[in-house]
Amino acid sequence: MQRIVPNIWCQGNAFEVGKFYAAVLPQTSSEVAMSYPTQDLPDFQRDFAGKPLVVDVNLGGCLLRLINAGNQFLPTPALSLIVNLDPLLFDGGEEEARACLHSIWDAFVDGGEVRMELGGYPHSALYGWVEDRFGVNWQLMLSDPAAERRPMVIPQFLFTGPQAQAQAAIELYTGLFPDSSLGMSVPQAAGADGLMFAEFTLAGQWFSAMDGGTDHDFTFSPGLSLEVACADQEEIDTLWQALSSVPEAEQCGWVVDRFGVSWQIVPANMDQLMHKPGAYQRMLAMKKIIIAQL
Repeated sequence: MQRIVPNIWCQGNAFEVGKFYAAVLPQTSSEVAMSYPTQDLPDFQRDFAGKPLVVDVNLGGCLLRLINAGNQFLPTPALSLIVNLDPLLFDGGEEEARACLHSIWDAFVDGGEVRMELGGYPHSALYGWVEDRFGVNWQLMLSDPAAERRPMVIPQFLFTGPQAQAQAAIELYTGLFPDSSLGMSVPQAAGADGLMFAEFTLAGQWFSAMDGGTDHDFTFSPGLSLEVACADQEEIDTLWQALSSVPEAEQCGWVVDRFGVSWQIVPANMDQLMHKPGAYQRMLAMKKIIIAQL
């Protein structure tokens, strides 16, 4: 089971976004996982009655979740998704993998914004960073089949600002989840603080992180959050206490940690709980999720 699921905040168009990703990305499907109730919604959600609430996108075995909501938030480059295209996964080998990467790139650039041009780099023979038409940032990478195998999708944290934060964040996160470890870690060049790049696992899932310094005008936002499936109330309480650092951000299981990253701390059976009569309305009134009250 994937315990930590990237959630993308969509502007009322999650169904269309899911169809787009399923059409563009390899080994990808999308389906409506949860719909809004048909009645008793608050005024700000009344137009969503009966419409999709959550659309699940399965990308190469990695679950991404699209939240169908309003226009309050947008993703930022502070949390992006690395897509590793391994030639070993393609019948046509490297040639087919390259063609697939170019096809994805063209689709994402259409209406999007290029952040790093597609081309050869020291870390990959073919790589590019693009923000798609929905504001989601993707790093497309041709993997080296001779290197250590990596999952198709790896979320990457980019910590911005005058203070290096990646190392402290990695230490906090890996200390919270079992089956977590630090992998490759590359410091910044001599004279500079922080990490140029680091890989680590949380609950058996791959992540990466880097310090970006003051050259960027963005930071994290609820536009791309990380949903954590918890086994019981004790685990919810533990993670909530460790991660919640912005009291005014606490709502419906959402917290913002001291680095600005948004998390959703929810029961693993949240979908099942939401089918109980009145559970959705009770959840809207909560800050931390109290399972017994759902």
